[in-house]
Amino acid sequence: MAVVHDHSHDLGTAPEVARALRLAVLAIVVLTAIGLFVWRPDGGVAIPSAVDGQGERVEATVTGTSDIECAGTDFGGAPIVCEEILLDITSGANAGGSGSFEVYPQPGSPQFGEGDRIVVNEYEVPDGGIAYTFADYQRSRPMLLLLGIFVVAVIAMGRFQGLRALAGLVVSGIVLLAYAFPALLDGKPPLGIALVSSVIIAVAALYLSHGINDTTTVALLGTLAALGLTGLLAAVFTSAAQITGLASEDQIFLMVSAEGVDVRGLVLAGIVLGSLGVLDDVTVTQVSAVARLREANPGYGIAELYRSGVRIGRDHIASVVNTLVLAYAGAALPLLLFYSNIGIGLSESVTSEIVAVEIIRTLVGSIGLVAAVPLTTGLAAVVVTGTGFRRRGPDAAAGPAPAPATSPEPAGDWDEFAPRTEEF
Repeated sequence: MAVVHDHSHDLGTAPEVARALRLAVLAIVVLTAIGLFVWRPDGGVAIPSAVDGQGERVEATVTGTSDIECAGTDFGGAPIVCEEILLDITSGANAGGSGSFEVYPQPGSPQFGEGDRIVVNEYEVPDGGIAYTFADYQRSRPMLLLLGIFVVAVIAMGRFQGLRALAGLVVSGIVLLAYAFPALLDGKPPLGIALVSSVIIAVAALYLSHGINDTTTVALLGTLAALGLTGLLAAVFTSAAQITGLASEDQIFLMVSAEGVDVRGLVLAGIVLGSLGVLDDVTVTQVSAVARLREANPGYGIAELYRSGVRIGRDHIASVVNTLVLAYAGAALPLLLFYSNIGIGLSESVTSEIVAVEIIRTLVGSIGLVAAVPLTTGLAAVVVTGTGFRRRGPDAAAGPAPAPATSPEPAGDWDEFAPRTEEF
């Protein structure tokens, strides 16, 4: 079995620097554990499950269609024709039986064909019979196929490191489903829950993906510092913009069905969690860049490494911010087209809450990305030189001593995230 080793001391990092990094991470972990305890779900940590509601969702297969007169439309005039969808029920208490439902003719109505695999709501009506209504299409097969392709692609490219990255992804899902969602539904503070969840996810994802070493620790600290700034800016500007959290029907239904949920705070939580995935990409890249610069230029000190690293970060930030903006613009495209079609001007569109939230999300997230570059680059420059916390004697300012000529490995291995081949 492969073992992820800590290469920090093998690579010449000053012992007091390594200790300071570990103490910083320990302090963050302790604070996170306290937050996890204080804001734990009242019902305990558990994967949310479906609850009884109006009917039961069951799977079905369409066996045919026919035209019928719509029920309840016999007003003495021309009959209104509906489409009857015939079903074979394939799950639930009535699996193996048959049923049907009507589709009223209107723009945007789903089109059904024989063999379609769908999900229907199953109701018991007053006369003792069973009625059905359309709920959704079954999408498990194509989604599982896509998931399989994704897993194969990640493992084929990343090999064991890719497998560990997938393990980090699984941890992220468990944290959100088993802790964040139940805690939010219990009315715990969304921003606090988002920060606690983000720290757990960041620690697990970064250390699983890149190994336990000082390189990963620097990237983690830079990520969390930028994430804290992102949360602060999000809190300030959602308040200044008077964001209510009630811009969509889903949010209104959530407020009605779960009275304890702070829907306004959910906007903040979404911004924080959404920013995390992009931040760690920037911080890992910056730490690796600084280490490579040090390897290529052993005489570089903190200032030279910082300046050169920030120059590299500018190019990365330009592309990442553009990606972030386009991603949010693409998500809001149907809404913007709708506003344009009904004659709402650009200024009114961008200041409406549902669009303003996305703009705040984009700008706040982008500011966090920009801040991540100098924060992470500066910390990496201190750590990679190994001189930031010790200056004993006149030779300390000259930088670390060169590696012995008999050393079997170059001094630049500090930024190696993945285990080496011989470790497997």
